[in-house]
Amino acid sequence: MRSEDVDDTGTAVPVPETVTRIVSLVPSLTESVAETVPGALVGATDWCTHPAGLDVARVKGTKNPDLDLIRRLRPDVVLANAEENRAPDIEALREAGVPVWVTRIETLEQAFASLGRMFALACRAGRPGWLDRAEESWGAPYEGPRRTAVIPIWRRPWMVVGRDTFTGDVLARLGVDNHYARHPDRYPKIPLPELVEARPDLVVLPDEPYAFSAADGPESFPGLPCALVSGRLLTWYGPSLVTARAGLETALSADRAGPGPSL
Repeated sequence: MRSEDVDDTGTAVPVPETVTRIVSLVPSLTESVAETVPGALVGATDWCTHPAGLDVARVKGTKNPDLDLIRRLRPDVVLANAEENRAPDIEALREAGVPVWVTRIETLEQAFASLGRMFALACRAGRPGWLDRAEESWGAPYEGPRRTAVIPIWRRPWMVVGRDTFTGDVLARLGVDNHYARHPDRYPKIPLPELVEARPDLVVLPDEPYAFSAADGPESFPGLPCALVSGRLLTWYGPSLVTARAGLETALSADRAGPGPSL
């Protein structure tokens, strides 16, 4: 192990010099590896939907991975994320002798730096061209008017994006400031009347993890402009970042008012 092989949490990870077998426990990282070193990916979660038709072993979910199956896949490294994956699962794999590289990504800048290090140190691969293109696409600063927004991610109960999130940073770079950016919780539960009474300039409704749609979501925010956006463009850090800025700018400019109240 080289001395610089330390993941985003500051943990030294004994990654072998040659990596040919990778298991990913994060959809964004799965897509990133599949795009960059596709032959090395041998396992992914059931939630890893990109690229379409991915033919690898499925190791259940991000919060309940099949640890026995992962061990049987004999990975050179498992890729995880400090937010999406549970610490006990990560520790169990490490105690079984499986190297686990943990990312921590809460901003775009962290995404670019973390992914670059992950490919170099955890995957033993070169820096992918798509990562350079993604960084370039987000390089120009936003110079237009700013708006405030609430960003629901679930309903029944209603939950929104709070402090220190990748989603909040992405929107801020597009001139949309999260109304709950200073909430003590990262994903607080907020009653719907409070969300409506906040009177933000915009309600941003992604299609994941809750699948908000034109028929499910905007009706809850009468009189407020609502923007339906791709959750992948808003929350995934991977090849989607190349086109995410243009796609989100289009979606955020096509907002519309919800037709009426709903429970």
